[in-house]
Amino acid sequence: MIQESENNRIPRPPVVVVLGHIDHGKSTLLDTIRKSNVAENEAGGITQEIGAYEVTHTASSGKTHPIVFLDTPGHAAFQAMREKGARVADIGVLVVAADDGVKPQTKEALSAIISAKIPYIAVLNKIDKLGINIERARQSLLENEIYIEGYGGSIPCVLISAKTGEGVAELLDMIVLIAELENFTGDMSVPAEGIVIETKVDKKRGLSATLLIKNGSLVPGKYIVAGDAVSPGRIIENFLGKPVKEAHFSSPVRVTGWSSLPQVGLPFETFSLKKEAEEKALENAEAARDHNSASKEKSATVPPERIMIPLVVKVHVSGLLEAIKHELAKIETDQVGFKIVSEGIGTITERDVKTATGKKDTVIIGFSTGIDAPAKSLAERLAVPIEMFDIIYKLSEWFVAQVERHTPKIAVEEVLGKAKILRLFSHTKDKQIVGGRVVSGVIKTGAQVKIFRRDAEIGSGRIRELQREKNRTDEVSEGREFGTMIEAKIEIAEHDTIEAFTIKEQV
Repeated sequence: MIQESENNRIPRPPVVVVLGHIDHGKSTLLDTIRKSNVAENEAGGITQEIGAYEVTHTASSGKTHPIVFLDTPGHAAFQAMREKGARVADIGVLVVAADDGVKPQTKEALSAIISAKIPYIAVLNKIDKLGINIERARQSLLENEIYIEGYGGSIPCVLISAKTGEGVAELLDMIVLIAELENFTGDMSVPAEGIVIETKVDKKRGLSATLLIKNGSLVPGKYIVAGDAVSPGRIIENFLGKPVKEAHFSSPVRVTGWSSLPQVGLPFETFSLKKEAEEKALENAEAARDHNSASKEKSATVPPERIMIPLVVKVHVSGLLEAIKHELAKIETDQVGFKIVSEGIGTITERDVKTATGKKDTVIIGFSTGIDAPAKSLAERLAVPIEMFDIIYKLSEWFVAQVERHTPKIAVEEVLGKAKILRLFSHTKDKQIVGGRVVSGVIKTGAQVKIFRRDAEIGSGRIRELQREKNRTDEVSEGREFGTMIEAKIEIAEHDTIEAFTIKEQV
């Protein structure tokens, strides 16, 4: 393998990650920058996959500068994907809607940027809206420890309208300036290495992965290894889907023909010889097994009485699997959890339905994917439930509902009130009509009662009817006298006390 040399290092394009709260304009900003339209075609109006795009910006000086953008989702469920996006990026762009200010996912995005230790730019978007108070928006940044230039801090702040394009050129100029100050460099002479940023199953082309090259060069025919997955790298495509003969650092490329689907976020390396690649994949597999063994030992401490809801999960792209797992981890409780018995990329098939029948009460979850006709027919025949979603928060709501439904309920007695029995009117089998006075709380129709004689509980019953001044009523309050029909096997006597209560289920 060729050794890297400082003498070979040259400036490389910056990789920029765009982060922020849902609906604050991240996708619209990228649409404006790359003059395309992605946002309108996204389910629910939110980005749910990592994308990488190369653009060329012509600065005010007339010089052109290539920039690579990562588009990462803004919804809370995609925190893990955002963190991976920040780890592979050189510069962060934190988008905040000027009319909305800093929101929960803004804070999570900022945390990911700070954890990655990369410089970032604060962007106030939607300045074209009527009635926008820019000073209030800046104050929202300061209140959340985003100390911008001109307000006691050093974080650049750019005002833009992603919709009209106002301020976008200035934002790109700022990105170029930061890249020059940070002096990002790479070595084209070494084999490519970088990060897997997306994976996908294509019916026609098989397993494919989008790779971001962080250093070196990649040419067709080099063996690529990510985890235990290997690709001969016969065809390399740029982000537009066009084959290229060579790709360099900071470039996003798509590679097909993997032995297995590599995991998003894994580093990749390239090798000239197939044997070297296979040895590295085997080494990675052994390391992963050791890690999984340690994780299983740790998970063995989970209480055996915990209710686990089995799931078969199929998604459109692998990043969505990670998003779903992140959401599950947030929603699970000590009493109810989820167990993914099978997961995969692509359409729901008969095999998934058959897998679901292997464990009782398994639910198949499809996210941003389809279901083929044979699978649908088999699921209906075998009564296997299938839930389809394309909006992450709808899926989250379903998970929450399942946890609530499966959480064991504890029957708890809630005392309503006590009454003193003053008079006996009649007694027929197990029904007794008596008169009394409420000494505390209330007595209600339908309530269960405990019967006490000289402070000792002697039996139980239920209030079937209540009367107050010869009128039927549902409730009698403290200090008032009443007549009632009580159903009880024990015979009630004067001076007995009854305690009315209801049974409530609590988690």
